[in-house]
Amino acid sequence: MEQRAVGRSGLLVSRLGLGTLTWGRDTDEHEAADQLREFADAGGTLVDTAASYGDGASETVLGSLLGTLVPREDVIVCTKAGVVRRHGVQEVDTSRRTMLAALDGSLRRLRTDHVDLWLAQAWHEDVPLEETMSALEHALRTGRARYVGFANYCGWQTARAATLLEAAGAGGLGGAGAVAAEVEFSLVQRGVEREVLPAAEALGLGVLAWSPLGRGVLTGKYRTGTPADSRAASPHLSGFVGVYLDGASRRVVDAVATAADGLGCSATEVALAWVRDTPGVASALVGARTASQLRASLASEAVELPPEIRLALAEVSAPQIGYPERF
Repeated sequence: MEQRAVGRSGLLVSRLGLGTLTWGRDTDEHEAADQLREFADAGGTLVDTAASYGDGASETVLGSLLGTLVPREDVIVCTKAGVVRRHGVQEVDTSRRTMLAALDGSLRRLRTDHVDLWLAQAWHEDVPLEETMSALEHALRTGRARYVGFANYCGWQTARAATLLEAAGAGGLGGAGAVAAEVEFSLVQRGVEREVLPAAEALGLGVLAWSPLGRGVLTGKYRTGTPADSRAASPHLSGFVGVYLDGASRRVVDAVATAADGLGCSATEVALAWVRDTPGVASALVGARTASQLRASLASEAVELPPEIRLALAEVSAPQIGYPERF
């Protein structure tokens, strides 16, 4: 699998990353092991998790496999902090206290002394951004994180956060300050093209695209209904998927299916290749319930979309961009 630099940093990651949102919940340790083995055998290196995934269960499962199933040094571990569960409710807390405590917890669950990439997972209006960035800087200074970045920030938030880290001197720590922006990006969710992608390019950040398959919708599995074993049928993920089971998304899914038929490949491969080869994207993060589903995603490595197909898909899924981005 092709390896790409994350932005202007020296960090190299596989252009397809392995997402672990469901590990420890819908995906048990045995299935996770099969996925990680399949991913590593294909040349994949980037594995994405978060302290909030399954309230730490995802990290625990991944930690049990690092060093046993695959060598720790062969895996680029990305985890995130800033979303916590309190009194049974998930909430955002990006305070320095909570962020650094979450990192300590992540390291314990992952059974490692450092993560390769640590991200602030969300924006919190009530916590000064300088405080959140101080946690990222501290993680760099203490060696508990090799690189840092942000997830789910809008354009101006991304720019402000990267500027604060640079001003704090983080850019001189091993040559890297912020290096990555992780955001949802797919043919049914192209909102980041308005400001985040241009900001990332200007700041030298690599984009990690989560849900490049539109939360599974772009695979075409929902064209005739909701399979019983799908995420849309899962009690805790039905709402997550359901937002893209609308008319606008159906038109995009139909276009992807048509392109796939013409190219002799799957809709999954077409949708992934489109995101993967968008300028600025360092890696497209794919999640799967089973190893066979993951293999279907990994097959996209052999697919290169003709320019006319990329253009046609871009046109049918084009986001509304107006003032002031287009002036």
